[in-house]
Amino acid sequence: MSYIIDRRLNGKNKSSVNRQRFMRRYRQHIKRAVADAIKQRSITDLDSGSEVTIPNRDISEPLFHHGKGGINHRVFPGNKEFVTGDRIPRPEGGGGGGGGGKASDSGEGEDDFVFQINRDEFLEFLFEDLELPHMVKKQLQDSGDYKLTQAGFTSQGNPERLNIIRSLRSAHARRIALSGSTRREIRMLEQEQQELMALAELTEQQNQRLGEIELRLIELRSKVSRLPFLDTFDLRYNNLIRTPVPSSKAVMFCVMDVSGSMTQSIKDTAKRFFLLLYLFLQRAYKRIDVVFIRHHTQAKEVDEEEFFYSRETGGTIVSSAVALTGEVIAERYPPSQWNIYVAQASDGDNWDGDSDACRQLLFERVMPFVQYYAYVEITTGEHQNLWFEYEKVRSAFPDSFAMQKIESPGDIYPVFRELFSRKEA
Repeated sequence: MSYIIDRRLNGKNKSSVNRQRFMRRYRQHIKRAVADAIKQRSITDLDSGSEVTIPNRDISEPLFHHGKGGINHRVFPGNKEFVTGDRIPRPEGGGGGGGGGKASDSGEGEDDFVFQINRDEFLEFLFEDLELPHMVKKQLQDSGDYKLTQAGFTSQGNPERLNIIRSLRSAHARRIALSGSTRREIRMLEQEQQELMALAELTEQQNQRLGEIELRLIELRSKVSRLPFLDTFDLRYNNLIRTPVPSSKAVMFCVMDVSGSMTQSIKDTAKRFFLLLYLFLQRAYKRIDVVFIRHHTQAKEVDEEEFFYSRETGGTIVSSAVALTGEVIAERYPPSQWNIYVAQASDGDNWDGDSDACRQLLFERVMPFVQYYAYVEITTGEHQNLWFEYEKVRSAFPDSFAMQKIESPGDIYPVFRELFSRKEA
């Protein structure tokens, strides 16, 4: 039998690599656990880890063993109850030798393997198939991140960047340039020397010439040997320069109705939708601006705290929010440089005649400049007048305008996935 002994030292983050391999293997179980967590927990509690349970039958490892058949001779310890030829009855109530399995009325048990996934892993599975639709990289900007790229060679640099091949090639070229004529003269003198030495008898003049050749060869060979094999100005170093990593800029407008027709439960559902959206944006993109706009009869741009928790209320004029969105786009986010997305939440109720103004504003000041506009109507009743006007917008912009209805908090995540699902190119 062979024994394999691994004496390699454990590398850094080995447990992390093993964990990633384990999570890839049981990906379906983790995704199922994340889906269950979404149903059981509030959207505001999604920014945390979760517990994943894997049945024991799914973590069993393959093994090699002897198959059935053939003639096997085995020796068992003796006993006082059975003799050769007796049939041993099967134990009642399942197999023996039990561990800490669950109680069961069917004669079978199951051990579960439970482990925790952290916040980042939970969000990775939560937003695995989501993205901002129709992402267009209109203009690449410096993101502040840099990477080192090869940019030729230089005669000065750190020893760790020394390029050996380039250095030897430079040294070889230098030696050829400085000793080329000398080596040619050496070859000519050696050939003349061989011709003189091949003669049977040498005259006095030929003997004198042979001595001159020997002295000259000694001088030339000494000159060639004094040339260094590698000199300092032969060294070549890899020239690395910092180049900015390109990234696309995107801005997301969050527009929410806070009028009197929006009950507290509807506002809470809208807040949960935007909290999920905000979590997704933070996870999906490193550089993205988020603009919060809340409205009743008047619209204003607010910060995140006021957007989610302010108690201000009033009538309903949705066009004020659409107009403010268009103004902010025109002032701060030129479409030639930014990818613009808008998400709007409302109960659909609006002042008479204002829904038509919303449609006109969307046609003229918003939709020509945005990549995607998502509207969610939070109501348990029939669609309101704003929905029917927005249907006309969807007909005119089928690829960049989406609408969905939310009736209960349980619809938030399915609607969110429908609005922001990854679209095939």
